[in-house]
Amino acid sequence: MPMPPLSFKPDAFSQRRERLMAEVGEDAIVAICAAPMRLRNGDTPYPYRQDSDFLYLTGLCEPEAVLVLTPGHAHEVTLFLRPRDPERERWDGHRLGLEGAREVLGIEHALDIAQLDQVLPKLMMGRQALYYLMGQNAGFEQHLNDLRSELQHEASAASGPTTVLSLQPLLHEQRLIKSPEEIRWMRKAGQISAEGMMHAMYAAPTAINEAELHAALLNCYTRHQTVPAYQPIVAGGERALVLHYIDNNQALTDEDLVLIDAGCELMGYAADISRTFPKNGRFSAAQKALYEIVLEAQTQAIEQVRLGQSYHDFHAKATEVLSQGLLDLGLLTGSLDEVLETESYRRFYMHKTGHWLGLDVHDVGDYRIDDEWRVLERNMVVTVEPGLYIENADDLPEAFRGIGIRIEDDIRVTRDDPENLTSAVPKDISDIENIMR
Repeated sequence: MPMPPLSFKPDAFSQRRERLMAEVGEDAIVAICAAPMRLRNGDTPYPYRQDSDFLYLTGLCEPEAVLVLTPGHAHEVTLFLRPRDPERERWDGHRLGLEGAREVLGIEHALDIAQLDQVLPKLMMGRQALYYLMGQNAGFEQHLNDLRSELQHEASAASGPTTVLSLQPLLHEQRLIKSPEEIRWMRKAGQISAEGMMHAMYAAPTAINEAELHAALLNCYTRHQTVPAYQPIVAGGERALVLHYIDNNQALTDEDLVLIDAGCELMGYAADISRTFPKNGRFSAAQKALYEIVLEAQTQAIEQVRLGQSYHDFHAKATEVLSQGLLDLGLLTGSLDEVLETESYRRFYMHKTGHWLGLDVHDVGDYRIDDEWRVLERNMVVTVEPGLYIENADDLPEAFRGIGIRIEDDIRVTRDDPENLTSAVPKDISDIENIMR
């Protein structure tokens, strides 16, 4: 069953649509469709998740819907969706329906999705440019272009859009800066995700299997009526070296470090936290040495997430601190400048230090503008997640082999100091050991 509409006031969605229409101009038409239902197997569907762009503009969490924007038209916003159907709702659950779209979403011009092919060509008439999400839904994209081609063969050469343009650059730039209301939901998602991580820490000393810690996360998310924002990573021991390990079903030994990367999704907005901790509640000397390097790298990187800083600055700072730490432990040789120039650190740290966060875990928005790293602006949200992954190789000191560590928090750019939306999960060694006692 689709999740309920977002708990935003209709004005929030209206303002987003108005801003987008101002960007595309009065000679354009915008068409965007809802995500389709997808079958898992047989006639069993996956849990439904709305397309993030469609969700951002409408708040509707149902399939079989299309939003059309026609700036300057008598009806600038038209939403096509499924009408109420008591028989189908008996099987599949409640539908918002046309009246619901008007009352709940504040979209007055709501029409039956069955009218799309009849009404959409009329809305295209006289428009010069057609915007849609290119490469996202091949069937819908083809259908739009078929309708446009049919109009082009009408008597008037100007009867339909002559240009097609990608909607992503405009809409995704808009999504990159979060509103105060979006920040509130992201802050709450961070709090729930932090609680789930704490429950996994509490469960670790007596857990036999990774699955028990996975279950602790899901139990917390479910109690708060949220879902995982992505498949959690619960990796014990050397499995932490697999960056996207999601089996979460192997036995844990007392000496293992456990790396958990997990977060919930609340009202469509994601949290993304990583913590690494010893199953037995005590870091070994080697584990502690590596952990302190990663923690220092994260601490210094977060300080770079400030208004006016380059997006790249926090990655550069994390890389510098990690590299120096690896040199100090003898895992790398040479000078710091040589390590950074040759990127020899990539043997142990092969990913970036963060990404945008929002309606998608890896949220939309360009990282560069005109080949230059973009400057951070207020209410952008990034993850900061340095790590070290020491393979089990004969040329490395035995004490460090097979250790994987990542520490990640969700950071908002403010006018002043960075705001950590996921700070409720401890990460200092002494705090972790105290909790797990």
